[in-house]
Amino acid sequence: MSGLLMEQVRLVKGLDPVADAFAATVYSDVVDLSEYQRCMFVIYAGVGVTGTSTITVNACDDIAATNETAVKFFYRQYAVGASDVEGAVTEAATTGFLTTAGTGRLVCVEVNADQLAATGYRYVRAKFVEVENSPVLGGVLVVLGEPKYRPRIAASAID
Repeated sequence: MSGLLMEQVRLVKGLDPVADAFAATVYSDVVDLSEYQRCMFVIYAGVGVTGTSTITVNACDDIAATNETAVKFFYRQYAVGASDVEGAVTEAATTGFLTTAGTGRLVCVEVNADQLAATGYRYVRAKFVEVENSPVLGGVLVVLGEPKYRPRIAASAID
């Protein structure tokens, strides 16, 4: 493995960027965490001044999320409009947390494979429940980190 960052993490589309991305209840793609130690959902909300969502993380029994259970996780919100100003890392309960409203915001949500182990599940996804009904242009990138084994070209983590 080289020293390149792209060789140390695995990127997966979690939710394609669209207008009103977090309308009603929306889920990211389910990813298999069995070959990785960490999963981070990077939420990028571009345009949408007042829209907010409650974010939770669910451990799932299979790629179809036939059964799921909410797990604790960590998150960090970045200052609205100034995406490099970090907020504090905060542990969220299984009930999740409410995002801050505003255009041009980043939120990172991270879960460790050990947190899934207690559920007996190896798959994970993020859940977004709209609180303030106002369209937000956004999307989700999933970053899988600390691979147990990293082949030159990794197998799919979503099927």
